[in-house]
Amino acid sequence: FEELLTFVPYMHRFLSKKRIRHHIFVLNQVDHFRFNRASLINVGFLESGNDTDYIAMHDVDLLPLNEQLDYSFPEAGPFHVASPELHPLYHYKTYVGGILLLTKQHYEMCNGMSNRFWGWGREDDEFYRRIKGAGLQVRRPSGITTGYETFQHLHDPAWRKRDQKRIAAQKQEQFKVDREGGLNNVRYRIESRTALNVAGAPCTVLNILLDCDMSETPWCTFG
Repeated sequence: FEELLTFVPYMHRFLSKKRIRHHIFVLNQVDHFRFNRASLINVGFLESGNDTDYIAMHDVDLLPLNEQLDYSFPEAGPFHVASPELHPLYHYKTYVGGILLLTKQHYEMCNGMSNRFWGWGREDDEFYRRIKGAGLQVRRPSGITTGYETFQHLHDPAWRKRDQKRIAAQKQEQFKVDREGGLNNVRYRIESRTALNVAGAPCTVLNILLDCDMSETPWCTFG
């Protein structure tokens, strides 16, 4: 919540200055299952409405500091703003997490993200393989000279520990490509949709109840 109070007004100012029309959707998981970032992004995509033509999959704890970063319509393919050459933590070549822009058409071509990743991590590595499988090329910023100082990372691991446990078959499953699921089978209910104003910046908070097929992904709970 503390990160959100910083993120919403900061990004509203940042994008407004660049004259990019935008709306911030806060995807808040309120069920009793383990955190599922990929399913939440699928829900955000489905609930964002017909007046949006592209999405930014944007972590709440990552703020762009360099105004040269491009957040415009990614017509030529997925545009990875938080490139491995710039992200303060993750530097491997196939990394596409943090901040990724996609047209709605391209996200649908990938069938969104896999819903099988409960707990922290790996879902964006699987999504990289989906992007490639859809015949799309990931593009990244060029001419940015601020290196690892390009973003501010707000996450404090001492205050907000991430659920990185791998339970039972999840250890093997996390490296597989999910060829069946994604946008087509995300199971959820919107508990509430609230329009908020954070320090003058508008956003919509979606309180989301995800559902889990225990026979398919028993690791959605701690057992």
